[in-house]
Amino acid sequence: MSAPKLHVLVVEDEPAQREVLVYNLESEGFAVDKAATGDEALALVDEATPDLILLDWMLPGVSGIEICRQLKMRPATRNVPVIMMSARTEAVDRVRGLETGADDYVVKPYSVVELMARIRTQLRRTRPAAIGERLEFGDITLDAETHKVYRDGKELKLGPTEFRLLSTFMEKPGRVFSRDQLLDRIWGRDIYVDTRTVDVHIGRLRKALLRYGGEDPLRTVRGTGYALG
Repeated sequence: MSAPKLHVLVVEDEPAQREVLVYNLESEGFAVDKAATGDEALALVDEATPDLILLDWMLPGVSGIEICRQLKMRPATRNVPVIMMSARTEAVDRVRGLETGADDYVVKPYSVVELMARIRTQLRRTRPAAIGERLEFGDITLDAETHKVYRDGKELKLGPTEFRLLSTFMEKPGRVFSRDQLLDRIWGRDIYVDTRTVDVHIGRLRKALLRYGGEDPLRTVRGTGYALG
């Protein structure tokens, strides 16, 4: 089973610009959802939380600014990077967008190459393992580029699913992930897997991490899920 693709939501009411963004994102290997209005965007976010949102300022009905404000008020989407896209070039508009909660602000017309670089900059902050970064937690090191994991200098043998589980935990140490959240992140939203499968793979990951001794870094939160640390 291949890893689920990083998921980007494009919110743009102009069809030609929307399709250019979708085409370039899919060419870069992203899974893409698209919306033409703010209400449509919020409905898609309710179905599946994206890894990043490209959000046009000028939308019919509810503005991009208001959508950004609502997203940043929700616990489930507070930490999802939002890149605001706008034809407004004044510094005051950029400040307003950022103060609303946008993580970056891109002025139209933009360079697609630059926009892709900005997307990866945001994902490097929120999903570092997914784009090949090296992560560390205590005596555990995960190298996403070489797909290797070490504990106290000793290499651990992890299956693909266990590797993705550990990547998810190491991106957000201390955060408690529910079984449903792990299913969505590891297996993907379009694949049906029983929640008990998560427990099986957590058990395998725990066994691998304890192979050479040391304390168990995984924490089971009864009735909720699992966390690292």
